[in-house]
Amino acid sequence: MSTPFPFTAVVGQDDLRLALLLNAVSPAVGGVLVRGEKGTAKSTAVRALSVLIPEVDVVAGCRFSCAPASPDPACPDGPHEVGPGTKRPARMVELPVGASEDRLVGALDIERALAEGVKAFEPGLLADAHRGILYVDEVNLLHDHLVDLLLDAAAMGASYVEREGVSVRHAARFLLVGTMNPEEGELRPQLLDRFGLTVEVAASREPDQRVEVVRRRLAYDDDPEGFAARWDDEESAVRARIVAARELLSSVLLGDGALRQIAATCAAFEVDGMRADIVMARTATALAAWAGRTEVLAEDVRQAALLALPHRRRRNPFDAPGLDEDKLDETLEEFGEQGGGGDDDPDPDGPGGGGQPPQEDPDDGSGPGEAPAQAESGEGGQPQGGGEQSPVRAAEPFRTKVLSVPGLGEGAAGRRSRARTEHGRTTGSRRPQGALTKLHLAATVQAAAPHQLARGRSGRGLVVRRDDLRQATREGREGNLVLFVVDASGSMAARQRMSAVKGAVLSLLLDAYQRRDKVGLVTFRGSAAEVALPPTSSVDAAAARLESLPTGGRTPLAAGLLRAHDVLRVERLRDAARRPLVVVVTDGRATGGPEPVALAGRAARLFAADSVASVVVDCEAGAVRLGLAGQLAVELGGTAVTLDELRADSIAGLVRDVQGNSRRAA
Repeated sequence: MSTPFPFTAVVGQDDLRLALLLNAVSPAVGGVLVRGEKGTAKSTAVRALSVLIPEVDVVAGCRFSCAPASPDPACPDGPHEVGPGTKRPARMVELPVGASEDRLVGALDIERALAEGVKAFEPGLLADAHRGILYVDEVNLLHDHLVDLLLDAAAMGASYVEREGVSVRHAARFLLVGTMNPEEGELRPQLLDRFGLTVEVAASREPDQRVEVVRRRLAYDDDPEGFAARWDDEESAVRARIVAARELLSSVLLGDGALRQIAATCAAFEVDGMRADIVMARTATALAAWAGRTEVLAEDVRQAALLALPHRRRRNPFDAPGLDEDKLDETLEEFGEQGGGGDDDPDPDGPGGGGQPPQEDPDDGSGPGEAPAQAESGEGGQPQGGGEQSPVRAAEPFRTKVLSVPGLGEGAAGRRSRARTEHGRTTGSRRPQGALTKLHLAATVQAAAPHQLARGRSGRGLVVRRDDLRQATREGREGNLVLFVVDASGSMAARQRMSAVKGAVLSLLLDAYQRRDKVGLVTFRGSAAEVALPPTSSVDAAAARLESLPTGGRTPLAAGLLRAHDVLRVERLRDAARRPLVVVVTDGRATGGPEPVALAGRAARLFAADSVASVVVDCEAGAVRLGLAGQLAVELGGTAVTLDELRADSIAGLVRDVQGNSRRAA
């Protein structure tokens, strides 16, 4: 086993180290989510923590790490007698993003289960992580079915493995630590809420600190064991402090005043549910124990809020995490004075820091939900007063209709279009290709039954051979590549209309986030088109690019479509299984160059020739309408919807299959 980088040798990253240490003191805090750019020691710090965790007592020979003083009565290796056990180091188990379900929860020997009727069980990573750390690097890229299993285990403290009526249960209580780069996509809200604390990390901009980072890393790479030995004293001191804080934890008093501050803070920041209050209370208690105190002070509550609330106050995926620290201090001061008797001298301005600065809207003089003032443009062309206008703010997002790709795909698991997946309803069976993962019991029995006499069956068990096994085929949902092609020309630049258009695209982005799609953004105006955002899983990055999108100039519709077609061609080489859905947001007008409308039609027919699913969001406004967006939809082989029809509560219907509607439109 390689020597890990010493925890105490990590330069800076005070919030990250504190959050990890608090979980080492009190695992009930609920784990840590570390968000930040690549190369910021996220994984290094997490792996270094495992060396500092105190050893655990386990039942000798138990594969599920039962505690000898209170063994799990349902342990598959049990029953165990209460008695002395053995000590071993706490484990840190890494869950690969591409792990299979069986690798996570364990697997049954299907052949032995059918032939002998026994529960021959091979433990998975959840069993290995019991009473230790489960670490998921790039947790935001974890497949949905693994996320569901993690949520179940985290909620129940146990893992259940079921295969066609055969069931195994074992305890699975672990410290969940995840790292992620937000540029690669966000977490599902359910999993996000399961992390007790969250920290944002970034590389230091101080030259001296960066120099020290490089110096220590080079020294470690040259001689890992020698470098670690030089930090033995510091590591031992932190390890001893963790043990002392654990022993002190049960003696820490969480007074009524501190509880009132916690409740008031959670209410002030409008977090959902009660988990935030509980996590804050546990974190504040752990902070006091880490400081060697037996009473929770206001400074502990403040620091707990900065660690436990930022990821819980987000009202939608595009809100940046963070807390308004001025508002936090005002709340603590107000309810610290009202609480009385619970805390001595609560200090709302005490040490802590650690959170993010308040996220404020730019001061552009506009009211809530309004766009900043700008020059109006005419319907047909150049904006009045200049060729380019400053970006307008998007209108409030709304729930959109479901836009799906027709047919049956085989792409990455998601929630948009029908696909053959490992999870979903069973639709049939086939011979397994490689390892058997989902047994179709009826088909297996049916294949084996005619051969029982020839195989000399004499006992109760069914004589099953490898050739009899059948894999279940299942149908679920896949995520798609949703490529937005947005018209930012002068004909779209009227203030209120562009605000509504951005609100509609933002709504579709929110829908793509919830359905686990990849997204891309192509914009066109003036004389050319550009890829504002290459296909990515980071939907909030697309929302940020949309917000800053300027408008003005002519309408090179053909250029926008050709650039989008090129993006799809390249992406098809990278991820052939992921099917695209093109969303063109325009009024259909094409200007600039010779025969712009005819050129746009020829570009649109390239998508129809490739059978690319498409939808045109018709943004035409005014009393006189030319219907150009509808004509474009016909050329694309797709369908057209107005901004009003895009809403889920529109009377036009709840689900719109883009290809089916295009056929009806034709």
